[in-house]
Amino acid sequence: MNRAVLFLMLGLACSAAAQERRNVFGDPFVQVTSALPACPVPAPPGYTEEEVRNEAHVRAQHGVSCHRSGRCRLSNSYLYDKEIIPRVAQFIRLDGRFGDTSIWAKGERRIVTLMGCVKTREQAAEVERAVLLVDDVSGVINYLVVGTKEPPKYRLAR
Repeated sequence: MNRAVLFLMLGLACSAAAQERRNVFGDPFVQVTSALPACPVPAPPGYTEEEVRNEAHVRAQHGVSCHRSGRCRLSNSYLYDKEIIPRVAQFIRLDGRFGDTSIWAKGERRIVTLMGCVKTREQAAEVERAVLLVDDVSGVINYLVVGTKEPPKYRLAR
């Protein structure tokens, strides 16, 4: 095998390994409902090694500033997420209005990101308002789309 081709293949393999995305921060991510099987599945949280290095400082600063300003009782706002997301999932499932949807929820810094498919724009707004009622949720990012044909506003699972 040609030496140049070997180096090219080695470089591509290293590049692919370097771009592997892992959820090193443990951001919670769950599928809450699943009534629309054709709904595009969002990619779980994940970061490349370079993104981890860049994100670590930002997370430390944002997480602690919540406590220092008096908006969080815990010492870091990321500490809430593993508890919030299961409660968000329970709230949506037990609400009764969202059984005909496919929704995933991700937590990061007390902010819940909703991804998936709903039947109407009104239903997307309703689920966003409902999630804001869950204790310790500070905000909602609504990436829900109507139906299963609309292009998603989120990165897709592979």
